[in-house]
Amino acid sequence: MPDLQAAMVAAQKAVDAAEQVIESYLGSGDWQVTLKSDDSPVTEVDVAAEEAISAVLRAELPEAVFFGEETGKSDATETAALLWLVDPIDGTKSFIRGMPFYSTQIALAVDQRLSVGVSNAPAYGERLVAIADEGVWLNGKAVQVRGSVEKIEDAFLSSGNLTSLAKDAAAWQRYGALVSRARRVRGYGDFCHYHQLCCGQTDLIVESDVNILDIAALTVGVRAAGGLITDLKGDAITQDTTSVLAACSPALHAQTLQLLQSCESDQ
Repeated sequence: MPDLQAAMVAAQKAVDAAEQVIESYLGSGDWQVTLKSDDSPVTEVDVAAEEAISAVLRAELPEAVFFGEETGKSDATETAALLWLVDPIDGTKSFIRGMPFYSTQIALAVDQRLSVGVSNAPAYGERLVAIADEGVWLNGKAVQVRGSVEKIEDAFLSSGNLTSLAKDAAAWQRYGALVSRARRVRGYGDFCHYHQLCCGQTDLIVESDVNILDIAALTVGVRAAGGLITDLKGDAITQDTTSVLAACSPALHAQTLQLLQSCESDQ
């Protein structure tokens, strides 16, 4: 079992290094954008930031396997006792457009359990740091979910990527029923609504199109803040997860899951 406090310090050193790289490129305003095989954009900044992160993490915890957005998986990723999960710039499309909704995501999984998470959003001015079973801090202040919210009608709902959900007519109808019942509905997306959930500002998150590198660090945060996070089927978060249902209380999660899986919309 590694020292999780030391791992948290290492992850913060790594996001600091990435932030310096990002600021350097932003200062010059000169970088290239290309498209990956899945038609998603990648910039020189993503690659350079991941290299900086990798250098720090490999020096601080050399026995850990590295799984990065730009580096990809290795043969050891699925079974590694220690695994770094890294997205150097989550929200590249926002970054390209000059929006502040991008972040650096770093998590450490110990025996496949997500144990340390750092979500750094420098343009937004927020850094979320979490250790499983210990706590979560936003800009150094301990935070927690609003666990008293147990009904959809009292919940603030935020959505992210919903493309796959929208392509399923029945699922989209059920999501519409959720929207019609929630107290407030917004689409903050990316890191932003997870930070809000951890701080008691948002109560419920629905996303249908994510990957584990987007949400690994944030999963540690949600759990450490007292929330519950699964995929949209209610299954545990794994390296293969592609959707999210996160809630501030078990009761709210259960009620929402039942609605999203029901055969008919609850009118």
